[in-house]
Amino acid sequence: MTTQELTDLVHLRRARDLVDRDYAQPLDVAAMARVALMSPAHFSRKFRAAYGETPYSYLMTRRIARAKALLRLGASVFDTCVAVGCSSLGSFSSRFTEIVGVTPSQYRERDHRDLEVVPSCVSMFATRPRRTAARVPATCVGGDGSTNRAASSPDAGPDR
Repeated sequence: MTTQELTDLVHLRRARDLVDRDYAQPLDVAAMARVALMSPAHFSRKFRAAYGETPYSYLMTRRIARAKALLRLGASVFDTCVAVGCSSLGSFSSRFTEIVGVTPSQYRERDHRDLEVVPSCVSMFATRPRRTAARVPATCVGGDGSTNRAASSPDAGPDR
């Protein structure tokens, strides 16, 4: 690793620490890039290469992780939305549902007693929201073991 790459990682870590510490404050990519001493475009590319997600995605994942903790404690959805730095309840609910898979209200109503016996550091890691891409198989396997590439679209040709 070159000296410049190490320096970039130090600056990226500084920006990531900012998000971890000030996730509830109004943050945008430009503000994070300033902390990392980079242009917003360069910062976004470097951040994604280093951490596997965009800076904004990391910020929202951090906010949703905190929101999950507040909802487990019984906070209202609106209070949680405001506490984690989201200004729109609709956008917060949509993003929460996208990442977690259930609405904030449904998550709040779940039984979370199983997490009470788990150390907080383990619980934080285990319940961290993760973005996963939907996997669509390239071929569909029939009951007889044959494959059908066009099974998902009746008008799809062999190259589609």
